[in-house]
Amino acid sequence: MNVKASKPDVREATATQKRPSRQINVILRNADDSAASTISATDAVTALRSLPQNGPWTEWQKELDRMVGLDNIKELVYEIYALLQVMQYRSEASLQAQAHVYHMIFKGNPGTGKTTVARLLAKLFQGMGLLAKGHLIEVERADLVGEYIGHTAQKTRELVKKSLGGILFIDEAYSLARGGEKDFGKEAIDTLVKAMEDYKNQFVLILAGYTLEIESFLMTNPGLPSRFPIQMEFPDYSVDQLVQIAESMTKERDYTLLPQTLFKLRQLLMQEKTESIYDFSNARYVRNVLERAIRYQAVRLLSQHPSGSPGRQELMALRPEDVRSL
Repeated sequence: MNVKASKPDVREATATQKRPSRQINVILRNADDSAASTISATDAVTALRSLPQNGPWTEWQKELDRMVGLDNIKELVYEIYALLQVMQYRSEASLQAQAHVYHMIFKGNPGTGKTTVARLLAKLFQGMGLLAKGHLIEVERADLVGEYIGHTAQKTRELVKKSLGGILFIDEAYSLARGGEKDFGKEAIDTLVKAMEDYKNQFVLILAGYTLEIESFLMTNPGLPSRFPIQMEFPDYSVDQLVQIAESMTKERDYTLLPQTLFKLRQLLMQEKTESIYDFSNARYVRNVLERAIRYQAVRLLSQHPSGSPGRQELMALRPEDVRSL
């Protein structure tokens, strides 16, 4: 569904034009100070982030680099790593290295990499000694909320205990507050808040979901926002990024997208992003389209080669007729 620019959008655009640029120029001079070059703040941060040449960060860096987009998320992950590393240095130097709170909020549409980043953070925290196990327990409302008084608290406490030493990841966390005061979901929230105090620094709690719903959820309990000092916004992928994700997915499965297939996929993605009446599911949508295309390719190949196996190239190629809208 196409959305035309509203008056607030126009005002925002005007305000943006009036505001001074937030780009920071950094002047780099050579030894004799005879030459200078100017780079943006983003380039400076990237240069800083590339400094570690060895150690545990290099493996996490490879995983981050494999992820398309999410530049703001990657920078925040590096900030967390840098803080943990410096706290280790401070401890070795007999300086105070107080534990920080790492409970987080992940906001964004489906298919934007929230669960993938959570798994990466679990490995990072385990590798840096913050979490003992580094595992991820992924749950939703049905896993936490029981059917009678006291049942919810019991289920929630059991899941918290399973997550000790790792990360408890609650998807669509706002669903816990949808039933009102008498709903058992409130009991789950209260139990989680207590667990954050009882098991401080023994696990990390991540609440994830749509941006607006998560923000409304945080307002239901005055003590919630301050308990989650780290909030990550996962933006929707652009069409170019989604095509890049599609190429990566097909390569991992030993399939190829022909040029005309890529063209059709791009058109399909543009249409879906602009006309869908539902929230766009990003990489999840791409995966579903590709898996459907693989099924259609299988049917096509059997009909075209009823008496024998197609050649290697045919087995790999996804053609335009295989790619269809969901």
